[in-house]
Amino acid sequence: MFLLSLATLTGSAQKKYGLYAVAFYNVENLFDTIHDEGKNDYEYLPNGGNHWNAVKYENKLKNLSRALTDLGTDKLPGVGAAVVGISEVENARALDDLVGQPAMKERGFKYVHIEGPDKRGVDCALLYNPKFFTPEKAFLPQYIYENGDTVRKTRGFLTVQGRLAGDPLTVIVCHWPSRFATGYFRDIAGKQVRQLTDSIRQADPEQRIIVMGDMNDDPDNTSMAKMLGARRKMKDVGEGDFFNPWWDVLRSQGQGTLSYQGGWNLFDQIVLSRNLLDPKGRKDYRHLTLYNWHIFRRDYLMQQEGKYKGAPLRTHAAGVWLNGYSDHLPTVTYLIKEMK
Repeated sequence: MFLLSLATLTGSAQKKYGLYAVAFYNVENLFDTIHDEGKNDYEYLPNGGNHWNAVKYENKLKNLSRALTDLGTDKLPGVGAAVVGISEVENARALDDLVGQPAMKERGFKYVHIEGPDKRGVDCALLYNPKFFTPEKAFLPQYIYENGDTVRKTRGFLTVQGRLAGDPLTVIVCHWPSRFATGYFRDIAGKQVRQLTDSIRQADPEQRIIVMGDMNDDPDNTSMAKMLGARRKMKDVGEGDFFNPWWDVLRSQGQGTLSYQGGWNLFDQIVLSRNLLDPKGRKDYRHLTLYNWHIFRRDYLMQQEGKYKGAPLRTHAAGVWLNGYSDHLPTVTYLIKEMK
């Protein structure tokens, strides 16, 4: 039996284990109040449809910093997450303002971000605590429309390679095409990310790979289950495949990360390569190994009354500013490794 003490686990054999939280959060339109040339960000300007001003922006930053620094504290109180992928952030300026929030600054969060081609201007980024994760390389493979479309440019696949607890780790942060598009376009994303992860694994078989993001699909949709190869059960994870712990969370437990017409979807997923798993329960933690996972819920993240009671508390709804957080809930996984 493991006893948890901040960032370490101590077993009966007196071995010590590091525990590391890896999370994802769609932060729902973290825009600053300044127009970015060439981007359709007009609704998030002071004279735009949302009347987005400094007061609303500062409240958004404050709210997000509360949620982000709470991630991982269920098992790591006072420590929180080592790595957090986020989507729907406008630019580096907004990220500077986010990590500059007192709670984020106290944790020492830094970020990796590469400006992408999305027409609305939203990107993915990777927040990290440098005490635990050291980035070494980052690149942004582009989403390629297989029908030759070059007009509707969208988010690429932010790929960050580094070390967590000394192990090589690649984190790919995604925001796949929205539900306004058919599933075909998300299937393309799944296929392209699988090609990317196959090439990474072939170049370095020791790489542990985590794919995370707002996939705009559930775990059992084709893009995830077939194209990416994210399996429901650990025992079914083959070479190059991934384990998707959120499949059972949604279909067996009925839990999700975003609410639609009274039901739940689970678009916000974190899937893990086979060399991060312990399918036979041997508890051989000499390398990073998946230990646990959950959807992160707090009362402050949820609507407490009205028509949408029990749904995530958004920033805006029907044009009304709610001073909320996001229309999505975060997901968290925990990785364990024996400490030498």
